Amino acid sequence: RLALVMKSGKYTLGLKSTLKTLRKGKAFLVIISDNCPALQKSEIEYYAMLAKTGVHHYSGNNIDLGTACGKYFRVSTLAITDAGDSDIVKHVPQAGAAKEDK
Repeated sequence: RLALVMKSGKYTLGLKSTLKTLRKGKAFLVIISDNCPALQKSEIEYYAMLAKTGVHHYSGNNIDLGTACGKYFRVSTLAITDAGDSDIVKHVPQAGAAKEDK
């Protein structure tokens, strides 16, 4: 599903751009790698809670998340702004419910 978002949807990679999209309220879902630093992880979760956005903790480290995105570099955080043809937002329970309330 993540590969389909990378092809057909819109997303932002990295901590700074993820926080920007969360502040704007444009993110549907935030994916955080397993080895993301605790301070950054809690900051993202706080912003996501304020924006009523779902957070998914990816089971692999940042190298695995980068590979899953089809990139050749490490990705610790990822914000999905438009799922495109993918149904990834519906399959993560927090994300779908949070955006339907708005």
